[in-house]
Amino acid sequence: MAYILLVVGFVLLIKGADYFVDGASNIARLLRIPSILIGLTIVAFGTSSPEVTVSIIAALEGSADVSLGNVIGSNIFNLTLVVGIAAFIFPLKVETETIRKEIPFTFLASVALLVVMSDITLEGLSDNFITRSDGLIFLLFLSIFMYYVIEVAFKSRESLSDEPIPQGVTWGKNIIITILGLAGIVFGGELVVSNATEIAYRWGMSETLVGLTIVAMGTSLPELVTSVTAALKKESEIALGNIVGSNIFNILLVLGTSSVITPLPVNGKVFSDVLIMMVLTVILLIFSRTNFRVGKREGLILALSYVIYLIYVILRN
Repeated sequence: MAYILLVVGFVLLIKGADYFVDGASNIARLLRIPSILIGLTIVAFGTSSPEVTVSIIAALEGSADVSLGNVIGSNIFNLTLVVGIAAFIFPLKVETETIRKEIPFTFLASVALLVVMSDITLEGLSDNFITRSDGLIFLLFLSIFMYYVIEVAFKSRESLSDEPIPQGVTWGKNIIITILGLAGIVFGGELVVSNATEIAYRWGMSETLVGLTIVAMGTSLPELVTSVTAALKKESEIALGNIVGSNIFNILLVLGTSSVITPLPVNGKVFSDVLIMMVLTVILLIFSRTNFRVGKREGLILALSYVIYLIYVILRN
């Protein structure tokens, strides 16, 4: 039964992403704001909702390894395989603002995560924890980021105010399409994660390994399917905005909310994963400076990087 539900989950994810990208890109046109801002906010928040759900449930059930591993693993998956596949399908255009602010902001969020989880090194404590106060700091950073995105959106409307809206693009229709698409993504993601995790535990995998691989891949499927769908539709700004925004939401919103609910103990093994995540963010920033796009060659390098990382994690655990 678990295998059948897994397939149903994948079908819902794919169809949901198709509707979601169409609806979100049309809403951007109706609002007269750049597609990348929709990618950084509505699409990023929507595709991060499985991470939010899984990590909060894991925190409430005391499975901190799954909660933390899910976020770090998802971000690495996004930076490598999601960007890689999307860029290989259709080179991703990178706006200057994304290079100057959003991708570096993702790196700063990763640095903040490394700092708050290093209690033994920095404060001489006996254990590493992401505490409730750390979680509140993350949520404060998130509110600053959202304020910045909203401010940029208002400024962008002026330059796009004269652009014509395509015929047949209406508010009601696209809001319904976007909501239905998001529902398919969330419900499909939940089916994939729960059933893939059940299968993985049957195979005898550890909680940390499940969090970094099966759960991380499962909860990142919405990002993967949405970004690939956006790339196929040549909505490259939504594809990249979704990935960058999701990584910011994963650290600041998901871990912020989870640690406010209950402090998260940190497994020493994940420090190397956080460092890998930071290095990959810098690599994405460097790639983004090449003609302001992530091309097929860079996409292939990133996708292969995930395969190498996956082998490393499996051998380490």
